[in-house]
Amino acid sequence: MTTVVPNNDSPARQRVYAIALPRRPQFGEALTAAISVVPGLLLTSGIAAAAFGLRALPGVSALSPMILAIFMGITFHNLVRTPAWAKPGVVFSLCRILRGAIILLGLQLTAQQVVAVGGTGIAVILATLLSTFIFTTWVGRLLGVDGKLTQLIAAGTSICGASAVIATNTVTDGSDEDVAYAVACVTVFGSIAMFAYPLLVGALHLGPHAYGLWAGSSIHEIAQVVAAAYQDGTQAGDFGTVAKLTRVMMLAPVVLSLGLLVRSRGGQARAKVPMPWFVAGFIALIVVNSLITIPAGIKAPVGMMTTFGLSMALAAMGLETDIRKLRAEGLRPLLLGLIAFFFISGFSLLLIRVFT
Repeated sequence: MTTVVPNNDSPARQRVYAIALPRRPQFGEALTAAISVVPGLLLTSGIAAAAFGLRALPGVSALSPMILAIFMGITFHNLVRTPAWAKPGVVFSLCRILRGAIILLGLQLTAQQVVAVGGTGIAVILATLLSTFIFTTWVGRLLGVDGKLTQLIAAGTSICGASAVIATNTVTDGSDEDVAYAVACVTVFGSIAMFAYPLLVGALHLGPHAYGLWAGSSIHEIAQVVAAAYQDGTQAGDFGTVAKLTRVMMLAPVVLSLGLLVRSRGGQARAKVPMPWFVAGFIALIVVNSLITIPAGIKAPVGMMTTFGLSMALAAMGLETDIRKLRAEGLRPLLLGLIAFFFISGFSLLLIRVFT
């Protein structure tokens, strides 16, 4: 909406208009903001490149560069500390780079693979999500954990990690400390799952389809699912990605439902629910890949770019994971996160065993 300043007003009133009207962003400010992300991008891309290089070492080649990247990021942050000058680029990697890489993942999938999730797979995902949220909320009350923090941990565990925590807080209105704690909690336990799940495939006798569904329906963050699922091969990775993004699509309905619950109890949600727009981009590229034969000369470098982008995002996630925050609010919320982690892992695996 454009506001017109009357030309016949006095010079004094013109100055008042100039002060009162919102100022458009200047080119210099935009350039400064763009430059501010460069140091952090260099840090996350450097860690990602190092993760790729480490795979050349004996005994390390079996690990995904994404797993190596988050491990290196966590180690760096908790031993050295992430410098303040890197913060804008780290956040950019964790948000924009991650979502861009997820969109590009769509070029590795086809509509036939998405359909392969099937009604049973979707039922497993929905049952796991709802049961985990309800169970975590109930256990939180038993443990005496603050209700808002409990809901944040429940949403982060059951839906999609840090993104779900931040989206849920638009209606629960928790403190910054609650948000930070919940994000750290789901990131740490999701990272544990990312490392542990690939080691359990053989012992649990899971095929690529079952393992991908297990990873996609129970690991916290999208990037963590991708890292863990592709450890068991392309088929498991593709299926795990689709399963996880099916789960991400539930973010908006769940948060909107929480908002209605808050209003019904006399509260007021603070903001509109952020929609997972990158899921639409991911689906669009699946459609493109299903309708058009993309040359291998294009697919291969795009696939490498996708993996590198995800490694940057996981490096950023590690650089944002402060293990000390888990101790700041005491043991009860940490115990809640641990119980929720075991529940979602065990319950989803049980459903997969029984119904698939």
